[in-house]
Amino acid sequence: MSENYARRLARSDGRALLPLIKGRLPTLKRAQRRIAEAVLDDPERFMACPISELAGQCGVSAGAIVMFCKSLGLKGLPAMKLGLARELSAPFLDTMGKSKSGNGSGTIMRKVFDGHIKALNDTVKLNPPEILDAAVKLLTKAHRTALFSIGLSYPVAYSLSVRMRFIGLPSLIEYDAHLQVALAAELLPGDVAIGVSVAGNTRETVECVRLAKSRGAKTICITNSIDSPLAQAADVRLYAAPSEVRYFQAPLTSRVTQLAVADALLAGVGMRRKRRAMAHLRRAEEHLLEHRLTVSSSSKRLHPWN
Repeated sequence: MSENYARRLARSDGRALLPLIKGRLPTLKRAQRRIAEAVLDDPERFMACPISELAGQCGVSAGAIVMFCKSLGLKGLPAMKLGLARELSAPFLDTMGKSKSGNGSGTIMRKVFDGHIKALNDTVKLNPPEILDAAVKLLTKAHRTALFSIGLSYPVAYSLSVRMRFIGLPSLIEYDAHLQVALAAELLPGDVAIGVSVAGNTRETVECVRLAKSRGAKTICITNSIDSPLAQAADVRLYAAPSEVRYFQAPLTSRVTQLAVADALLAGVGMRRKRRAMAHLRRAEEHLLEHRLTVSSSSKRLHPWN
């Protein structure tokens, strides 16, 4: 993560430290990772300890702690402690596993929704408005947009691609990984490539974004991992908050935050070219409505009891 991005984020919201640290965790080196884990495991204890004690607990030097704070766009440890104090004083929702009110269906729904709400709020903190604006400008001016993703992030990329076409933006996506490489190789200056990945280290996605960039295309990423290889390959980085909750080993909340980022991106583009976007959307909806009515009539003829 660039220092400029961290400083913009720190200025944009004083309660963004914990999601920011959480997002960077997978890409930190050993010493920096120990400091980050100490903050995330017990931020209140971290705030209460002097720097010498923190250094001993983390097995690092005092200078390493200062450098860690500066990497977050802060002046030093006092500024970090102040930021943590502000963040912890704000109201927060219980996450999955912290509630003691039972395990009925209503409670499960509340836990799941609370986890999504918290992740969405964290995602807002991770994305200063000027970052989204930069991505919107690239898409608005793009000749073509190509999306790259595999695995469980692919439906997010596919959904974004389809909805872009509905508002009149030329958008391309392939399912097969080999065809994605071929698509990236065809991009030119004036085109935009978007990579979508939770961990940000999926080899195929990272390679496609790097290839597109080498061809002169501008690049955007949507990822849950700050400073990941995908983020480093992108000209504009949009971050979705990492998931704290896993169901069947799949971080489903991470997909929810990715979709929310994609929605914000699409809304931003739509507002910039509102008249054209609405015209394309109306045409698409008219034809889709006609198709639905036709199918409905045929269904009634086949099944008159419906």
